Amino acid sequence: MMPGRRVQGCRSLHVNEDNGRFVLLAVLIVLYLLCGAAVFSAIERPSELRAHGRWNRAVANFSQAFNISLRDLDSLLRDYEAAVAAGIRVDSLRPRWDFTGAFYFVGTVVSTIGFGMTTPVTVAGKVFLIFYGLLGCAATILFFNLFLERIITLLAVVMKAIRLRRLRNSGLLPPGICRDFAASSLPGWKPSVYYVMLILGLSALVISCCASAMYTPVEGWAYLDSLYYCFVTFSTIGFGDLVSSQSAAYEYQSLYRLANFLFILLGVCCIYSLFNVISIVIKQVLNWMLCKMSCLCCQRCNKPNAFLGRRNAIRPGSRVRRSRFARTADSEGPCDSDTEGRRLSGEMISMKDLAASSKVSLALMQKQLSESANGYPRTVCGSRQNGFSGGVGALGIMNNRLAETSGSR
Repeated sequence: MMPGRRVQGCRSLHVNEDNGRFVLLAVLIVLYLLCGAAVFSAIERPSELRAHGRWNRAVANFSQAFNISLRDLDSLLRDYEAAVAAGIRVDSLRPRWDFTGAFYFVGTVVSTIGFGMTTPVTVAGKVFLIFYGLLGCAATILFFNLFLERIITLLAVVMKAIRLRRLRNSGLLPPGICRDFAASSLPGWKPSVYYVMLILGLSALVISCCASAMYTPVEGWAYLDSLYYCFVTFSTIGFGDLVSSQSAAYEYQSLYRLANFLFILLGVCCIYSLFNVISIVIKQVLNWMLCKMSCLCCQRCNKPNAFLGRRNAIRPGSRVRRSRFARTADSEGPCDSDTEGRRLSGEMISMKDLAASSKVSLALMQKQLSESANGYPRTVCGSRQNGFSGGVGALGIMNNRLAETSGSR
């Protein structure tokens, strides 16, 4: 193939980094769904076939034993299914639509859990649910985002204090230094997303284990089933096969229902925060894959690598590792600017480049001091220096709050 045609073909395959990340994530999710479907089908399908066989034999034996036609028996079973959908069980259960039952229902609606054991059957109830859920779900997502912002801020303060104590104990900081100066001695330090993910994961595990220890004796579930229920509920999947606080009466009923509400609230907030932090790691992996794919394309087309030229601070690895990678890529093809190449090769930069970099550093320092004095040390949403700048929702909240989402990294 001619070089001109090869470069032209490479240009036609070039896409924006955000669009490439979106397409790659969509492809990976489809592959993930296919793998999950294959695994669950292999695990659960034999049990489903055995259950169908046992049910057919039980219905046939009952029909023969009591001399009831299969048509009449099917009609009775359909009436029973309708009764189950209305909340009627063989065992006594709490009322579904008294005030406490309705409060439990709206809690599952606005939190997007949706167990399904209670559903409106009237037209007025269904219409009201549409408008009620629209506003309630939006407000609850806002609450989760605000919780995420505060939990990351709290973890950053605690982890920064621990780091300062370690520096002081190691002798790198004088023992008599004041606390305000010590706090300002690490202006660019931010907690790593991996430490935050570990802390949130351990917190979710502790909450789930404590909640399961409560559900096992009270609800009569196995401990593994209680852990399964905690994950399904806290992640707002909400299958509805296991639902807590549904019996008519409990020992210490008021205390148990209060503890159940608090466990669900804390668990949902913690798992929501954990999912959003894990999404950063997934985005790092996507950026790494796009970088590798871009390098392979550039090697074939003898074209500079656009992904390496753009500073994306949420790509895996530290700044030193990215410089080494850029140096390796530069030996095979032009993958960075001329100034960067001269800096990596050890050649002295010109006075013009030095003055320009000094002006930029001074402007950034003045901007950080101004923002710190005004009490809002956040980056401007218009400056797109990493994959989270200008983001919305949880991604916008975590922008510049973790080490892997910091534009100055």
